[in-house]
Amino acid sequence: MLVVGAGPTGLLLACELALAGVRVRVVDKRSTPHRESRALNLHPRSIELMDMRGLAGRFLAAGRTVPGWQFAASLERRLDFTALDTRHPYALLLAQVRTEALLAERARELGAEVHRGYEAVAVGQDAYGVEVVLSGPGGPVTIRSSYVVGCDGGHSRVRQAAGIAFPGTRESMSAVVGDFAAADHACIDRARQHGVLVARLETGLTRFVVMDPRRIRTPSCEPVTLEEFRSSLRQVCGTDCGIGKPRWLSRFGNATRLAETYRRGRVLLAGDAAHVHFPVGAQGLNTGLQDAANLGWKLAATVRGWAPPGLLDTYHAERHPVGHAVTAATRAQTLLVELPLTEQYGRPARLLCELLDTLLGMSEVNRYLAGRISALDTTYPAYPPSLSDADPLTGRRMPDIDLPTASGPARMYELLHDARFVLLHFGDRPGPDEPSRTRAVTVHRHAARPDLDGVSAVLVRPDGHIAWATRTTDPRALQAEQAEALLAWTGARTG
Repeated sequence: MLVVGAGPTGLLLACELALAGVRVRVVDKRSTPHRESRALNLHPRSIELMDMRGLAGRFLAAGRTVPGWQFAASLERRLDFTALDTRHPYALLLAQVRTEALLAERARELGAEVHRGYEAVAVGQDAYGVEVVLSGPGGPVTIRSSYVVGCDGGHSRVRQAAGIAFPGTRESMSAVVGDFAAADHACIDRARQHGVLVARLETGLTRFVVMDPRRIRTPSCEPVTLEEFRSSLRQVCGTDCGIGKPRWLSRFGNATRLAETYRRGRVLLAGDAAHVHFPVGAQGLNTGLQDAANLGWKLAATVRGWAPPGLLDTYHAERHPVGHAVTAATRAQTLLVELPLTEQYGRPARLLCELLDTLLGMSEVNRYLAGRISALDTTYPAYPPSLSDADPLTGRRMPDIDLPTASGPARMYELLHDARFVLLHFGDRPGPDEPSRTRAVTVHRHAARPDLDGVSAVLVRPDGHIAWATRTTDPRALQAEQAEALLAWTGARTG
């Protein structure tokens, strides 16, 4: 398997494939990892994904948790993640370079190969595989793989070579970002009050993100100078916050695009190669990680030969609607940032922001938006589509409930560390002392019923979503339903 792009999405995908026993190589055009971090956080669902693989401790030890997050910089109220039903009701402040380092470490532990300095320049496919031409330090190299996944960013060469369109909206505004070793922290609260995003990084640097009304129409390709940055800070908040020599300056725009398909034959897309948007709400990196978690086990099942027909197609069917929802929502969130800065719409836009601040003060509204931004409310359609009478839990994320096991109490997510399906049976009598295992499924039987709306059995996917659930207690009916679900998801009738 070949993954193009060694960012967070590509590295997590490599981990998922290697964990499932697939030989995987990751290539990246950069000869060294990024030194600067575009993204700074993991949302609750991304932390849950790490928990499912036994990695949450590494990530939590490397960052700092905060109880909420911004919906838009123009709003005073923040989303309250502490109200969400999760063991991780917070955002984790962790620079992207650190996230990449932790995922690269895990990929190497699992045997994945990461090769830097190689850029994909051509991609061709036939009925049996994909041929990728790489430009590397020693000249062109051709690699043949069963599948290739483009995780190579918004300007993805893999996407372009596969002929996948990338429709959307062009850039209409931009903002500037800078990381500084020296800053006057007495001015930071003042800067925040005027809409400047300020974050202390674990490296000791201070990040400022500024939207200067005079400069928001500047094309994002135009370089940023220190003098411009200082001038914009003074314009927005009356002080340049004592910033010194920058470690990194950049400009980014609000172009928003979504790939028309996440799969074309043996070529697939994930992360920024599939969707780009203004980084409001910090959803980009997190959406990419969730793409990788959804795709990894399905692609591994296909490569290893046990995937039932149509399983790999569910990647596009499930994740493309999520990409559409995220890009649509970020366009709306971006308007809340952009319009208050304009002369024509400034006053009414500020009134709208005041109204939305009031609404965010209502617990139900805040909870709804927090669930969307955190991705905890992501629900996939029932599969196969013939299951029109699927249980309401189908497609939802499985909560990390406590379960009794033969070796003592365990959490649900601990049962997912090996990325296998987990089939749980609940009944009036205890089951076997030890779990049974089939090709792709681990079966656990319990006497106690968890708080899952009275379900009697549930099949949990490797990515932590519910593939099937039932409330029937009739043994024959339960066995028939279970056989249908296992056949659809694993190609086997028993578990």
